[in-house]
Amino acid sequence: MFMLNLLLLIVPILLAMAFLTLAERKILGYMQLRKGPNVVGPHGMIQPFADAMKLFIKEPLRPLTSSSSLYTIAPTLALTIALVMWIPLPLPYPLINMNMGLLFILATSSLAVYSILWSGWASNSKYALIGALRAVAQTISYEVTLAIILLSLLLMNGSFTLSTLITTQEYLWLIIPSWPLAMMWFISTLAETNRAPFDLTEGESELVSGFNVEYAAGPFALFFMAEYTNIIMMNALTTTLFLGALYNLHTPETYTTSFATKTLLLTTLFLWVRASYPRFRYDQLMHLLWKNFLPLTLALCMWYMSLPVLTSCIPPQM
Repeated sequence: MFMLNLLLLIVPILLAMAFLTLAERKILGYMQLRKGPNVVGPHGMIQPFADAMKLFIKEPLRPLTSSSSLYTIAPTLALTIALVMWIPLPLPYPLINMNMGLLFILATSSLAVYSILWSGWASNSKYALIGALRAVAQTISYEVTLAIILLSLLLMNGSFTLSTLITTQEYLWLIIPSWPLAMMWFISTLAETNRAPFDLTEGESELVSGFNVEYAAGPFALFFMAEYTNIIMMNALTTTLFLGALYNLHTPETYTTSFATKTLLLTTLFLWVRASYPRFRYDQLMHLLWKNFLPLTLALCMWYMSLPVLTSCIPPQM
């Protein structure tokens, strides 16, 4: 039964990831006054499956001087971690109802940087290694603000369980009382998923293709799938944290529809940002976090921490 539920979770995620690649190419195309994919299938709808078939039937190449084991493990690990992070999300019911669901997602997302680091080091290429080192610094840095924002939300929620967040937002979305945190969370998820304008790990203008420059065919496709799966997962988590679907006022079917709609809108915003903003310099990337986000998130975390203390000090009215 568990394996069937796992399959019912993974297959829709992979289908959504496939059509997200098509949606990105279409949206970017229309924003740049061109058509995007429009040949394979009606309106290019079969393009993602044609791309997948092309990549997986090609011969995978490996540099002679690369580390064979790590070079092969890294892309598989990347996709596995991207799929494992979906387990505690309430869709509308989690696959496993974890008491520490938020900590599980934070810890698992931290492991994703290892796949990038291993792929960059094992490729034995200077461009791949520089991209991997950038990814490590960027991911570790922005996880600091993500953790502090989660701590602030936990103070309002009172539990590490994701399903409790839905109960907390029965009458009011948490984005309303904590909108500065929501804005910083969204920008930090852009950096965490290596998306533009924070795609320094894949900076083709200076690193050719970054950490995956030596990958081709199937292994490259696995990295590609992991990136887009992470995008959808981060937006689903953002929906759970800040835009709860008033679960107690809806049936599970309407909850799922509302959840999917909000996740889709946030994902579209990811694509819109890519079409609108140029890539940051690396010093600007770090300056934004350490000089702006970190002091703000710490101050807001102390504010949310002080509110329960202040309310407990107010004497009860007669």
